[in-house]
Formats: sequence, structure tokens, C-alpha cells
Amino acid sequence: MEDHMTTIKDIAKAAGTSVTTVSRALNGHSDVSAKTMKHIKEIADRLNYSPNVVARSLVMKKSKTIGLLVSEISREGTKDNFTFEVLCGINDCAAEYEYDPILFNTNTSKQRIKSYTQLCRERKVDGVILQGMKKDDPYLIEVVESDIPCVLIDIPITGKNVGYVSTNNQLGARRAIEHLVELGHQHIGFINGHEQAYVSEERFKGYKQAIQEAGLELREEWVVNGQFSERTAEFTAKKLLATYPQITALFCASDLMALGAVRAANSLGRKVPDSLSIVGFDDIVLAQYASPALTTISQNKYLMGYQAANMLIGLLEEKETNKSVLIENQLIVRESTAENKLKEWY
Repeated sequence: MEDHMTTIKDIAKAAGTSVTTVSRALNGHSDVSAKTMKHIKEIADRLNYSPNVVARSLVMKKSKTIGLLVSEISREGTKDNFTFEVLCGINDCAAEYEYDPILFNTNTSKQRIKSYTQLCRERKVDGVILQGMKKDDPYLIEVVESDIPCVLIDIPITGKNVGYVSTNNQLGARRAIEHLVELGHQHIGFINGHEQAYVSEERFKGYKQAIQEAGLELREEWVVNGQFSERTAEFTAKKLLATYPQITALFCASDLMALGAVRAANSLGRKVPDSLSIVGFDDIVLAQYASPALTTISQNKYLMGYQAANMLIGLLEEKETNKSVLIENQLIVRESTAENKLKEWY
């Protein structure tokens, strides 16, 4: 025989109150006195009451669930733990407000079959945090027009129910270049991500601005895309360094691409940092354990997730909410950069 599951009727009977009073007390309504609320919650605990989440969501018209929708999750992406750290921040913030986060993935083919609104309704989420979306992603237009609250990570779009969280990508790129210039580097290449990423656009702006402020020549042919892929960046860096051996430093728009660039340099006999300095971006866990340990621009992935969840819950609960949050990043100097010793090429 199955154990009897405690209901609010059982609690009402034990407390000597109505079912309505029990329901409002358990949901924290202010019209229930503190004494009554305390009494009802003590009885609920004693009877091991667990609320029926489905029933409660039907009554409140809220599931108390938020989704993290990530585009194109791949096995290679597990290497940088970026999404995991963001999810940890989301989870901790959601727990403080008694929301449950769920992770789901999408790609272009799925988006052609199912709209953003359909996906959210099926997953029964109150709101969504989107990460990894490209500028041409069909969901972006839907997000802005939808009545489902949404927070974007690294996509600077705002609307009635839309906000975003990002780090200062432009400033981070400038700090990377300024660091290399201080070390005496004047021929600095740039391995960017891809053209459909907002962060690529911002990091290129920072690179360009810092190069020009240093009085250096901006060589467009020294700016190439590595698709945020370790393997692609290795191939691209090898070709770039072989074609332009006068390059003494590389700035890479992600740590994974920087690791690929290190391998490319080694294959060409360019020891890092003695004959080539490399700066990455992200400060993933692998950055400090690589050989040499990567100099990088550190961004707080956990805080990005936490702030995204905090913003989304603010939108869901109709609180006054800042719809754009920019988190500072910082330069972490390790072993992959050094003073330029190849000045004879200038």
C-alpha cells in the first residue's frame, strides 16, 4: 500500500483553519498573520508536506522555472567550461529566489521547426537566459517580440521584456594590446572569433583602438578568424605566422584559440614567449595549467550567470530592473608573454 501523501486539506484539519488560509500561508501572502503562518508551517513540516509543483503552477500561472537556452552545444565546448560556470551562477541566484533552472540546447535546424515561444511553452519556463546566439540567429527577433521575459548573455539587445549581461569586451581587448605594447611589441596579430558574434565585433574594436592609440600601423591582413575553435585557430595561426614572420605577438579572442596558437608556434619553431608572445581571453581553468601558462583577459563567468538570473527574476517579478549590466574584466599576466627580443625586425 502506498504511503498517504499529505495535502493542504490535512494541514487545514490539523490547524483548525480553512484550506484557503493554509494555501495563502504556505505561499507567503501578507493577509495571513505572522502567528497563523508560523503555526501552519510548523504543522506542514511535522506532516512532511511537499507542495504539488504542477498544481501550484496551474494556480499561480507560474512554474518558478527559468531556462538556460544555449545554441550549438558541442563536445569541444566542454573544454573551456564556460557554460558550466555561467550555469553555476544562474543556479545559485535562482535558488535564493526559489526558482529552478533547466538547461536546453538549440541549433538552426531545430529553430526552423519550432519557434522560440513554442519551445518555452513546451518546457514550461517562466523566462529564459540565452547564451551563444549569433547575430543572424532567427530566435533573436522572436525574443524581442515575445512576451516571455528573456536575458541575453553577450548580446547587447534590450526591449520591454529583454535585457542583457556582458563583460567589457572592448576594454579587455585594449588591455591585452596595451600589455603587449608595454613589452615592446609593435607587430601584433589578432585571431578573432567569427563575424556573427557580438563579442568578436567588440574585441576587434578594442584591438583596433589600442593599436592606433599606440601609434602602430593597423594591418588588416594580420586580423584573422579562428571560429572560437582550438583546431581552427591552430591552422589559422600557423598560416598567419608563416606568411608574416615579423609578427612577434598574438592576441586571441578566446583561450581555446590561444592554446591552438601556442601549438602552431611550436610547430614553426617559435617558442612561446621567447620568440612569440600570446594573450588569450576568458581565463578558463586550462589557461593556468597550460605550458606556458596563458596570459589572458579574465571575465567572471559565474557572475555573468548570477547577474543574468537576477535580472530575469526581476523582470518576472515586475521589479524595477536595470536591463543592461556590464561586468569588468581584468588582465591576468602569466608565462605566455615576455619582453620583445626580436627588435632587429623593426
